[in-house]
Amino acid sequence: MSANLLNTRDVQFQLYEVLNSASLTQRSRFAEHTKETFDASIETAAQIATDLFAPHNAKLDSNEPTFDGKTVSIIPEVKQAYDALAEAGFIAGRQDYELGGMQLPEVIMTMCMGYFTSANASTSGYSFLTCAASNLINIFGSETLKEQFLPPMLQGRFSGTMAMTEPHAGSSLSDIRTSAKKTDQGHYLVKGSKMFISGGDHEMTDNIVHLVLAKIEGAPAGVKGISLFLVPKFTLNEQGEPDERNDVALAGLIHKLGYRGTTSTVLSFGENDACVGYLIGEEHQGLRYMFQMMNEARVGVAMGATMIGYRGYLYSLEYARDRVQGRHATSSPTSEPISIVQHADVRRMLLAQKAYVEGGLSLCLLGASLLDDYNTQPDPELAKQAHVLLDLLTPVIKSWCSEYGPKANDLAIQILGGAGYTREYPVEQYWRDNRLNPIHEGTNGIQALDLLGRKVWQHKSLGLQLLGKRIGEDVHRAEAEGGRCQEWGKSLKDALLLVQKVTMQLGADLAQTDVNKTLANAGCYLNMVGKVVVSWLWLRQALAAEIGLVANSDADKNLDETNFYQGKLQAAQYYFKWELSTIQQDADLLLNRDDTC
Repeated sequence: MSANLLNTRDVQFQLYEVLNSASLTQRSRFAEHTKETFDASIETAAQIATDLFAPHNAKLDSNEPTFDGKTVSIIPEVKQAYDALAEAGFIAGRQDYELGGMQLPEVIMTMCMGYFTSANASTSGYSFLTCAASNLINIFGSETLKEQFLPPMLQGRFSGTMAMTEPHAGSSLSDIRTSAKKTDQGHYLVKGSKMFISGGDHEMTDNIVHLVLAKIEGAPAGVKGISLFLVPKFTLNEQGEPDERNDVALAGLIHKLGYRGTTSTVLSFGENDACVGYLIGEEHQGLRYMFQMMNEARVGVAMGATMIGYRGYLYSLEYARDRVQGRHATSSPTSEPISIVQHADVRRMLLAQKAYVEGGLSLCLLGASLLDDYNTQPDPELAKQAHVLLDLLTPVIKSWCSEYGPKANDLAIQILGGAGYTREYPVEQYWRDNRLNPIHEGTNGIQALDLLGRKVWQHKSLGLQLLGKRIGEDVHRAEAEGGRCQEWGKSLKDALLLVQKVTMQLGADLAQTDVNKTLANAGCYLNMVGKVVVSWLWLRQALAAEIGLVANSDADKNLDETNFYQGKLQAAQYYFKWELSTIQQDADLLLNRDDTC
């Protein structure tokens, strides 16, 4: 069977027919680009992913990195793929031309990186972390740190990590114990341990740049006392090249269910009281800086979860078309068996996967486009609105995609039946790789607390108002369209009103009752908002599909195009009828102030 990474037609549809990303070329930052240069970047990424990332995906899963006490060994194909990605400019893709970047829009970079994740989640993890770390250093690092570390990171010679989690604290960052002591040489001495640090040690790059959260001696308690430090594996000489080994030691590798090829490490800093670290930005502002990388990582995790789910969907779709088994209930026992795609329950599972992964892709690209608006929208008010809306939606993007991407992979296994459960077929690895994403970058329960405990109420709930306004505009379009879109628009309007009703009650409860009791059901609220947002995006896709059908209705109509647009409408119908309707249960639990948990 073929190794389809993504549906190329869907990529074009989402970027240009739903989002109108081609219009970004009218902004000054992207003025040197055209739709053709956007497409060329995506095609290059797809080619590298197909040629160098996909072929060793299963091999890397079976031959995960090893540590002999001194050196971490990884199969050579990983470095070959990483180097090719870096050489093609994708680590620096979103950066300024002056930094060797391509100044690509975030929405195009997101799509490019998506191909790498679809092809090989583990190998793409190293470049993803390096991109995010270099972006943080570029925004918050001193000129000296940028001069020393940014160029080699963007070139792929140095890689990056984010080192937050500690064994005793997990996601409770206020409880970290890693310390930093200022020296008279202008740097700090960092001491402590970090756990589950992806990409924390390997031999693929000349250096590894760790971004480490620590507390300076005498710092305030809790999160207000956290600072951020750049801690290299090797300190640099006067020429800016790696010199002496820093006091950073690999205590061991962690062996995971999936994502096996991205080293997961336990790191020890300062065992010999000689771990050199450089302060990023100001003291005690580390968590604010790290959230720059963490929020970027949350959207990246969402895209990764969607891409792995997408890969499984395409594989199970092809399998269902080829696999012959059984007959319809009314068929003669002597009639020829049919392909399983003709069985209604298999079609149900395929439709669910399609709705999840194409809805997830739409959600991730929406997040990326909002970041483009925040960074490059010439109207300051619209830029501010984009930032507020993205802030609201970040926990939704991360949690919804990382819940439904693995669900898509689970359905892919089910479609393959017993074969799906074996290592001779790839869908079981896709599920294992994807199962980490609901935990990555803050569990989905933490995202729920973030949404209901903070994000909804910020800026006097402006984010929720902006979301309601945008949904209302598309509902109005659907009402004018008529037909199924009109029906779906009404369902979405009713669902939005229900969310607003629940939100008002929750706001009153948070002000008047025990906060813990109200937040206990935050997951229900996150689920409601997530399904409403994805329903909105499916309505947008349906409206774009209707336009496409009309444009393709002349005498020379393309049957493939007709089928593509009809598939979009069928997936939209599935989502509205099978998924959106389930939010009522969550609403009932919230409105009745259920105290089961």
